[in-house]
Amino acid sequence: MLGKWCNRANIGNEGDDLYDYQSERNRPLKYPLEDAMIEKAKVSDVREIQKLINFYAPGGGILPRSLNDLYEQMRDFFIYWEDDIVVGVCALHVSWEDLAEIRSLAVKKEYQGRGIGRQLVIACLKEARRLGISRVFVLTNQPKFFEKVGFKLITRSELPHKIWADCIKCIKFPDCDEIPLLYRI
Repeated sequence: MLGKWCNRANIGNEGDDLYDYQSERNRPLKYPLEDAMIEKAKVSDVREIQKLINFYAPGGGILPRSLNDLYEQMRDFFIYWEDDIVVGVCALHVSWEDLAEIRSLAVKKEYQGRGIGRQLVIACLKEARRLGISRVFVLTNQPKFFEKVGFKLITRSELPHKIWADCIKCIKFPDCDEIPLLYRI
Protein backbone atom coordinates (compact mmCIF):
# COMPACT_ATOMS: atom_id res chain seq x y z
CA MET A 1 0.00 0.00 0.00
CA LEU A 2 2.85 2.40 0.77
CA GLY A 3 3.99 2.32 -2.85
CA LYS A 4 0.59 3.54 -4.00
CA TRP A 5 0.97 6.71 -1.99
CA CYS A 6 4.64 7.35 -2.73
CA ASN A 7 4.75 6.54 -6.43
CA ARG A 8 5.08 9.76 -8.45
CA ALA A 9 2.91 8.31 -11.19
CA ASN A 10 -0.04 8.25 -8.80
CA ILE A 11 0.12 11.96 -8.04
CA GLY A 12 -2.72 13.49 -9.92
CA ASN A 13 -4.41 10.31 -11.14
CA GLU A 14 -8.15 10.57 -11.53
CA GLY A 15 -10.01 8.80 -8.77
CA ASP A 16 -7.27 9.06 -6.14
CA ASP A 17 -9.01 8.58 -2.83
CA LEU A 18 -6.74 10.83 -0.80
CA TYR A 19 -8.75 11.19 2.35
CA ASP A 20 -10.04 8.72 4.90
CA TYR A 21 -12.35 10.43 7.37
CA GLN A 22 -12.39 7.48 9.79
CA SER A 23 -10.24 8.10 12.86
CA GLU A 24 -9.77 6.84 16.39
CA ARG A 25 -8.31 10.23 17.33
CA ASN A 26 -11.06 12.09 15.42
CA ARG A 27 -8.55 13.88 13.18
CA PRO A 28 -9.69 14.93 9.67
CA LEU A 29 -8.06 14.51 6.25
CA LYS A 30 -5.97 11.39 6.76
CA TYR A 31 -3.65 9.79 4.26
CA PRO A 32 -3.26 6.04 4.86
CA LEU A 33 0.39 5.06 5.30
CA GLU A 34 0.99 1.66 6.92
CA ASP A 35 1.76 2.22 10.65
CA ALA A 36 1.89 6.00 10.39
CA MET A 37 -0.40 8.79 9.36
CA ILE A 38 -0.12 12.03 7.41
CA GLU A 39 -2.77 14.56 8.30
CA LYS A 40 -3.61 18.21 7.90
CA ALA A 41 -2.56 20.20 10.97
CA LYS A 42 -4.94 21.27 13.71
CA VAL A 43 -4.66 24.19 16.11
CA SER A 44 -3.52 21.79 18.83
CA ASP A 45 -0.54 20.77 16.64
CA VAL A 46 0.98 24.24 16.22
CA ARG A 47 3.35 24.16 19.20
CA GLU A 48 4.76 20.79 18.09
CA ILE A 49 5.17 22.12 14.55
CA GLN A 50 7.06 25.12 15.90
CA LYS A 51 9.37 22.97 18.04
CA LEU A 52 10.33 20.80 15.08
CA ILE A 53 10.83 23.69 12.63
CA ASN A 54 12.72 25.90 15.05
CA PHE A 55 15.03 23.03 16.03
CA TYR A 56 16.50 23.21 12.51
CA ALA A 57 16.24 26.99 12.02
CA PRO A 58 19.52 28.07 13.71
CA GLY A 59 21.56 26.34 11.00
CA GLY A 60 19.78 28.29 8.28
CA GLY A 61 18.39 25.25 6.51
CA ILE A 62 14.83 26.28 7.34
CA LEU A 63 13.21 29.59 8.27
CA PRO A 64 12.19 29.95 11.92
CA ARG A 65 8.46 30.36 12.46
CA SER A 66 6.74 32.30 15.22
CA LEU A 67 3.61 30.94 16.82
CA ASN A 68 1.70 33.79 15.17
CA ASP A 69 3.00 32.80 11.71
CA LEU A 70 2.14 29.17 12.33
CA TYR A 71 -1.39 29.83 13.56
CA GLU A 72 -2.00 32.00 10.49
CA GLN A 73 -0.51 29.37 8.15
CA MET A 74 -1.68 26.25 10.00
CA ARG A 75 -3.90 25.18 7.12
CA ASP A 76 -0.82 24.92 4.90
CA PHE A 77 0.73 22.17 7.05
CA PHE A 78 0.76 18.41 6.87
CA ILE A 79 1.97 16.41 9.86
CA TYR A 80 3.47 12.94 9.89
CA TRP A 81 2.43 11.09 13.03
CA GLU A 82 3.93 7.87 14.29
CA ASP A 83 2.81 6.35 17.59
CA ASP A 84 1.07 9.63 18.50
CA ILE A 85 4.32 11.59 18.05
CA VAL A 86 4.81 14.34 15.49
CA VAL A 87 7.92 13.21 13.62
CA GLY A 88 7.65 15.34 10.46
CA VAL A 89 6.01 18.44 9.05
CA CYS A 90 5.73 20.10 5.67
CA ALA A 91 3.67 22.99 4.27
CA LEU A 92 2.17 23.80 0.90
CA HIS A 93 1.83 27.59 0.63
CA VAL A 94 -0.25 28.93 -2.26
CA SER A 95 1.60 31.84 -3.89
CA TRP A 96 -0.59 32.53 -6.89
CA GLU A 97 -3.41 30.97 -8.92
CA ASP A 98 -1.10 28.42 -10.55
CA LEU A 99 1.88 28.42 -8.17
CA ALA A 100 2.54 27.05 -4.67
CA GLU A 101 5.64 26.50 -2.56
CA ILE A 102 6.80 23.57 -0.46
CA ARG A 103 7.94 25.08 2.85
CA SER A 104 9.16 24.07 6.26
CA LEU A 105 9.93 20.43 5.55
CA ALA A 106 11.37 18.99 8.76
CA VAL A 107 11.73 15.44 10.08
CA LYS A 108 13.11 14.50 13.50
CA LYS A 109 16.70 13.28 13.15
CA GLU A 110 16.03 9.81 14.51
CA TYR A 111 13.31 9.30 11.85
CA GLN A 112 15.28 10.54 8.86
CA GLY A 113 16.13 8.17 6.01
CA ARG A 114 12.79 6.34 6.21
CA GLY A 115 10.97 8.20 3.43
CA ILE A 116 8.94 10.44 5.73
CA GLY A 117 10.07 13.66 4.05
CA ARG A 118 9.23 12.19 0.66
CA GLN A 119 5.76 11.16 1.84
CA LEU A 120 5.12 14.65 3.22
CA VAL A 121 6.19 16.27 -0.05
CA ILE A 122 3.95 13.91 -2.00
CA ALA A 123 1.03 14.78 0.29
CA CYS A 124 1.66 18.45 -0.55
CA LEU A 125 1.78 17.68 -4.27
CA LYS A 126 -1.53 15.82 -4.03
CA GLU A 127 -3.02 18.80 -2.24
CA ALA A 128 -1.73 21.12 -4.98
CA ARG A 129 -3.40 18.95 -7.58
CA ARG A 130 -6.65 18.95 -5.60
CA LEU A 131 -6.51 22.76 -5.44
CA GLY A 132 -5.92 23.03 -9.20
CA ILE A 133 -2.37 24.33 -8.89
CA SER A 134 -0.16 23.38 -11.83
CA ARG A 135 3.30 24.33 -10.51
CA VAL A 136 4.96 23.76 -7.13
CA PHE A 137 8.39 25.15 -6.33
CA VAL A 138 10.85 24.76 -3.50
CA LEU A 139 13.90 26.73 -2.42
CA THR A 140 16.35 24.32 -0.83
CA ASN A 141 19.89 23.32 0.01
CA GLN A 142 18.92 19.70 -0.64
CA PRO A 143 18.16 19.66 -4.39
CA LYS A 144 18.93 15.94 -4.85
CA PHE A 145 16.18 15.02 -2.38
CA PHE A 146 13.59 17.00 -4.36
CA GLU A 147 14.90 15.79 -7.73
CA LYS A 148 14.21 12.21 -6.59
CA VAL A 149 10.55 13.21 -6.09
CA GLY A 150 10.40 14.70 -9.61
CA PHE A 151 11.33 18.36 -9.14
CA LYS A 152 13.51 19.97 -11.82
CA LEU A 153 16.17 22.64 -11.37
CA ILE A 154 15.13 26.10 -12.57
CA THR A 155 16.65 29.57 -12.50
CA ARG A 156 15.55 32.16 -9.95
CA SER A 157 14.28 34.37 -12.77
CA GLU A 158 11.60 31.75 -13.57
CA LEU A 159 9.85 32.53 -10.27
CA PRO A 160 7.85 35.73 -9.68
CA HIS A 161 9.45 38.41 -7.47
CA LYS A 162 6.53 38.06 -5.04
CA ILE A 163 7.86 34.76 -3.69
CA TRP A 164 11.04 36.38 -2.36
CA ALA A 165 9.13 38.33 0.36
CA ASP A 166 9.92 35.78 3.09
CA CYS A 167 13.64 35.94 2.29
CA ILE A 168 14.00 38.98 4.54
CA LYS A 169 13.37 36.66 7.53
CA CYS A 170 16.26 34.38 6.58
CA ILE A 171 19.61 34.59 8.37
CA LYS A 172 21.32 34.26 4.97
CA PHE A 173 19.57 37.30 3.45
CA PRO A 174 20.67 38.80 1.06
CA ASP A 175 23.28 36.13 0.27
CA CYS A 176 20.89 33.28 -0.45
CA ASP A 177 22.43 29.95 -1.37
CA GLU A 178 19.16 28.06 -1.80
CA ILE A 179 18.46 26.36 -5.11
CA PRO A 180 15.07 26.74 -6.82
CA LEU A 181 13.34 23.64 -8.20
CA LEU A 182 9.94 23.22 -9.82
CA TYR A 183 7.42 20.39 -10.06
CA ARG A 184 4.79 20.52 -12.83
CA ILE A 185 1.54 18.75 -12.06
